[in-house]
Amino acid sequence: MSLKKITDAMNYSHGTVAGVFFFIAATQFVLFLIMAEALYPGYNIAQNYISDLGIGSSALFFNTSVFLLGALMMAGTYFLHRAFHIKVFTVLLIVAALGSMGVGVFTKNSEPMHSIAALLVFLFSSLSAIYSFRVMKLPFSLISIFLGVMSLFALVLLAAQQYLGLGVGGMERMIMYPLLMWTIGFSGYLFASPEKS
Repeated sequence: MSLKKITDAMNYSHGTVAGVFFFIAATQFVLFLIMAEALYPGYNIAQNYISDLGIGSSALFFNTSVFLLGALMMAGTYFLHRAFHIKVFTVLLIVAALGSMGVGVFTKNSEPMHSIAALLVFLFSSLSAIYSFRVMKLPFSLISIFLGVMSLFALVLLAAQQYLGLGVGGMERMIMYPLLMWTIGFSGYLFASPEKS
């Protein structure tokens, strides 16, 4: 039985199913990120890139988790598109998901593919958060725009090597954490939506 038939049989809206995928995607990544940081000898969140975790003793946890983040986001995007039919939003999320999967496949040792994949994740996830105002009401639409703009601003600072005392790893997290917060918040918004697709 296909996933679509299962969700139809349970009478869940497509938006609710999308929310489930987005929530699991972000939550598992946060948990496995913590595990990877603990397993990496001498890891420093200010001085080390996040993708340093994709090499060495933490590699299995990080690479699997970041790939799964993209795969689950891709599945969620399928249902989100069925719920809202907003092509631009769908494309932004798909590119971000592909970038995340790319980070899991192309580790930091695989340049320039790794940097391209990481840029796709950061840029298109930020744009997705901003564009999500099309499917949300106040106040979360404004919160989403704020989180997306915050991540874009941090991405510009990272590219300019302006770390504001946070170090390269700290500034990279200023890109990533708002996006994870948005993903989890957006999933809750979708859970609460009464609309049936």
